[in-house]
Amino acid sequence: MTDGPRQRGNASADGDTPSSESTKEASGRVTLKKEIGLVSACGIIVGNIIGSGIFVSPKGVLENASSVGLALIVWIVTGVITAIGALCYAELGVTIPKSGGDYSYVKDIFGGLAGFLRLWIAVLVIYPTNQAVIALTFSNYVLQPLFPSCFPPESGLRFLAAVCLLLLTWVNCSSVRWATRVQDVFTTGKLLALGLIIIMGFVQICKGEYYWLEPAHAFETFQPYDIGQIALSFLQGSFAYGGWNFLNYVTEELVDPYKNLPRAIFISIPLVTFVYVFANIAYVTAMSPQELLASNAVAVTFGEKLLGVMSWIMPISVALSTFGGVNGSLFTSSRLFFAGAREGHLPRVLAMIHVKRCTPIPALLFTCISTLLMLCTSDMYTLINYVGFINYLFYGVTVAGQIVLRIKQPDLYRPIKVSLVWPVIYLLFWAFLLIFSLYSEPVVCGLGMAIMLTGVPVYFLGVYWDNKPQCFNTFIGKMTLVCQKFCVVVYPDMGESKNVGNQGSEQGQKEEQGNALNPSE
Repeated sequence: MTDGPRQRGNASADGDTPSSESTKEASGRVTLKKEIGLVSACGIIVGNIIGSGIFVSPKGVLENASSVGLALIVWIVTGVITAIGALCYAELGVTIPKSGGDYSYVKDIFGGLAGFLRLWIAVLVIYPTNQAVIALTFSNYVLQPLFPSCFPPESGLRFLAAVCLLLLTWVNCSSVRWATRVQDVFTTGKLLALGLIIIMGFVQICKGEYYWLEPAHAFETFQPYDIGQIALSFLQGSFAYGGWNFLNYVTEELVDPYKNLPRAIFISIPLVTFVYVFANIAYVTAMSPQELLASNAVAVTFGEKLLGVMSWIMPISVALSTFGGVNGSLFTSSRLFFAGAREGHLPRVLAMIHVKRCTPIPALLFTCISTLLMLCTSDMYTLINYVGFINYLFYGVTVAGQIVLRIKQPDLYRPIKVSLVWPVIYLLFWAFLLIFSLYSEPVVCGLGMAIMLTGVPVYFLGVYWDNKPQCFNTFIGKMTLVCQKFCVVVYPDMGESKNVGNQGSEQGQKEEQGNALNPSE
């Protein structure tokens, strides 16, 4: 197994040695700064969950639920299940207070190979494709007013998406504070836009426009109920809440994570559930189910019906929402790659941070470049379908790890300890969706598993194999040193990143808690 990152200033035979300037800087304890407060933490969760979906196409749930009433029930139930999953992650986040989210938890509980496979599928497909799609949605809504009678040119869409990615990567490389401020501003913007939709919905109800909300009509089906279709609606509803676990990727940068991590979850998930449910209620006060299903951009159609000359607010809101979504995804994915490199599962240079700005510049550049490469392919939507199943699979594995950790280390210090009833409920729901996915789309799920399993030989060759040829180690060391000098980065001080999850001592946990409570550290 490859060792973790070396301490800065230690000599290395393979050339992986910081420069004298870096060593000098290291004496001043270069670490990831704790600059994410409660408001920014909520902004990360809400901003990553609420992307373009609620504005563009909430029709997937309605189409499979077969009635307005059942669709609203699906939105509520999936919101509750998401809250339960987030509650389980809150316990894991303060028990194993390391950045990297479910990757770190799976690695510590189930071992290096399981953690590496989670990281592999995220690095290879999940984050690059998701970020590319969100950036393309942003560019589409920005350029659409310039091409009112036709679709914007593909080259223009990809170019603007690339500009968006490069701009936000620069912001994230420059300052953690700048990145969180961008996230706060754009999250506030999208909540205001959704607030406008909800208020207009209440106005419609006050006017008596609630035909499809009356019980007699709400459960009026436009196609026969089908258990398979209903299960699919729950699956799509669960995917709409994707991003609820992203705050766990940046635990080490949270101010007072033992308090702010659970607080942010308890604030954000109910808020998103409220927004999703009441935005869908608002939509059906202005549109029939058939009109909603026929619309390619529900919020835009809603605005055209009710806002008149102010209808331009909706496409602008979608553009702003997706811009903030790209920022949040870049911020969190870079921390995942940073955590993976720190554990020796990715190239060491990705575990370095800038000597003054304390931002993980190599990891940010890595996620930016991989996303730009994904913009050059036309198969990214296909890849998302293949690995969506795997992404959801690891949610369940992580929550199962919470139960395993309770059994293996019952005396481990847990600042938050939830009843095991909650992970069991989450796993039952998760198993239902997983079994249905395998039954309905065995080929897609099988291909997703195959893509993930390509990481097994990579793990044994790149991580598990210790005795690599000296020439290989020397080459990697020289490349690391070149990248280090180019980006002006060093390995962060590891004093605040102890592997407390494996140590299992209350003393170690309390020391970590003490560090978290002191932002100046």
